[in-house]
Amino acid sequence: MLPRMVAGDEYVAAITARESDRRTRRAFQELALRSASPGRDVFDFGAGPGIDAKQYAAHGLRVLAYDIDPRMCASFIRHCGAEIAAGRVHLYEGNYRAFLERVPHLRSSFDIGLVTANFAPLNLVDDLRELFAGLHALTGRRAKLVASVLNPNYVGDLCYRWWWANRLRYWRKGSFSVAGTDMSIHRHSIRRVTDLAAPHFTLEAVQRDSSPLARRYLFLIFARR
Repeated sequence: MLPRMVAGDEYVAAITARESDRRTRRAFQELALRSASPGRDVFDFGAGPGIDAKQYAAHGLRVLAYDIDPRMCASFIRHCGAEIAAGRVHLYEGNYRAFLERVPHLRSSFDIGLVTANFAPLNLVDDLRELFAGLHALTGRRAKLVASVLNPNYVGDLCYRWWWANRLRYWRKGSFSVAGTDMSIHRHSIRRVTDLAAPHFTLEAVQRDSSPLARRYLFLIFARR
């Protein structure tokens, strides 16, 4: 069965149901807050229902958020209504191409010192090289990018036929894709993501635990070149 993407309030219920997901989100938020530059803005890419954006704003950061899904955006507006009204959070809605074309305007209105992408929105992007170029154009000097990505070697995926069917492609290319009901999900090796990020961002660190194969998500920290 192909995976179905959930969104909006349904996504909130799904992503907050398990302690492992709640713990992963807390860890990512703590990493993002440590990476933020005082006095500079945060861009939350693939912001979903605004769970992270609300947390960043609570720590005194001004947040520009973007998501392509109208259900996510509707949930975001409900969840972050007070922060939006106060001007601490700004949501950009629209299709992905329109977002890339609007980057110069957004760059003139915000001083983005940190880009965050939690719970693997980068794995839903067909052309990561183009996205990294857009994020480079959006951010200022010494900006950081903190991204949560799907672990292509996650042991929990070994039970799926698609994992085994794509092993040879992954070993050869460093990437493979699985078609979902709404969009394709791309899994990349760390080396492949690093290559796609160049020449715009340099990988500084990969946050791992003692059992990396048991970890569904990896946290990547990039520096803007």
